[in-house]
Amino acid sequence: MTIVFLTFILMLSVFLGFELINKVPATLHTPLMSGANAISGITVVGAIALAGTGDQDLAQWLGAGAVALASINVVGGYLVTDRMLAMFKKKGGAAK
Repeated sequence: MTIVFLTFILMLSVFLGFELINKVPATLHTPLMSGANAISGITVVGAIALAGTGDQDLAQWLGAGAVALASINVVGGYLVTDRMLAMFKKKGGAAK
């Protein structure tokens, strides 16, 4: 593939992603975040597979970086999701 075709695919995916995320209402943000975390979990598995191939030094460094960044994304996403869901829990101490 040529660099022009790959750049076109990148720009199209950036535009499509922006348009899709921009249309999501605030009430659906938490389920969307959970789905994105699941996708990042798949990215972690792929990055571990890339880092463990042992073919080239560059592939190992890129794989290790991908593992680190995707892990940060997964953990941070679940922390944000948990914090958002905690806002909907009732306060303790009120008897029915």
